[in-house]
Amino acid sequence: MTLVDLEDLRAAQRRIAGTAVRTPLLPCPWAERPDGRRLWLKPESLQPTGAFKIRGAMNRLAALTAEERSRGVVAQSSGNHAQAVAYAAQRLGIKAVIVMPDTSPAVKIENTRSFGAEVLIVPAEQRDTVPAELAAQHGYVWVPPYDDPYIVAGQGTVGLEIAEDAPDELDTVLVPVSGGGLISGTAAALKLACPGVRVIGVEPELAADAQESLRKGVRTAWTVAQTYRTVADGLRTPSVGVLPFEHLTAYVDDIVTVSEQEIRDTVAILARRGRLVAEPSGAVAPAAYFHRAEELGGRVFAAVVSGGNLDPALLAELLAA
Repeated sequence: MTLVDLEDLRAAQRRIAGTAVRTPLLPCPWAERPDGRRLWLKPESLQPTGAFKIRGAMNRLAALTAEERSRGVVAQSSGNHAQAVAYAAQRLGIKAVIVMPDTSPAVKIENTRSFGAEVLIVPAEQRDTVPAELAAQHGYVWVPPYDDPYIVAGQGTVGLEIAEDAPDELDTVLVPVSGGGLISGTAAALKLACPGVRVIGVEPELAADAQESLRKGVRTAWTVAQTYRTVADGLRTPSVGVLPFEHLTAYVDDIVTVSEQEIRDTVAILARRGRLVAEPSGAVAPAAYFHRAEELGGRVFAAVVSGGNLDPALLAELLAA
């Protein structure tokens, strides 16, 4: 299986320019630890759709032929890929049908519809099967959330930007893991552009299928019932994708986990100290810096805040805790 390379990543960077925001790498002096460890944040929550997913979605849709665009696209997502595909499709004048599980936050469903997509709500167990059925019935082009080279390369532009903007002393990058598109592309970009940097994935303890897969050396699936226990709704994918797993084994140094309470606490920390609104999924990588220092090693960290689309009531709850 062919891994994405620097040419793929730079082509993606050109395709998404003007749609995806080049997010800053923010220094966090308030997060410096007594032992001298320092943190930088990559706030993908500042993207037009509130999450990094716009990078992969725009790269995939921009690469479609005129004939493929005329057929329309279908995608499945708990919310952030949904919004990204809807937004990119709207920008390019493409019909979009989005399949979302009935556990999706209302704010993500509403936002997806606001970009003009047709949204189908299905039981969580059917989220990943219905799109293939619709593609077969209607001829839609399926735009998967992570298991696609264009998606991986698009998400990997996060890593290119970190490599270009990072201080020379950066030694560790923390990236959330779900289906694996973001960490695959980001790890490839970093290892190819600045090979001395370690890339560590971060997952919820309640949805740690990628950690188990990486450590066993074989893709391992968790059940929907298991992964849907976590508050990090964007990280509930039962298994890492086939193509992402190849990138994980090639480029990722390790995957660590964080608890539900640590995720919740970090949402509040980022809001109060970092002035960033992060959904639980987006807070997972910084949570490892704040709560798993003994497992990480390293001294100068960058952590990807992957998204900021959360229900206002949940944000209020986490800030009041």
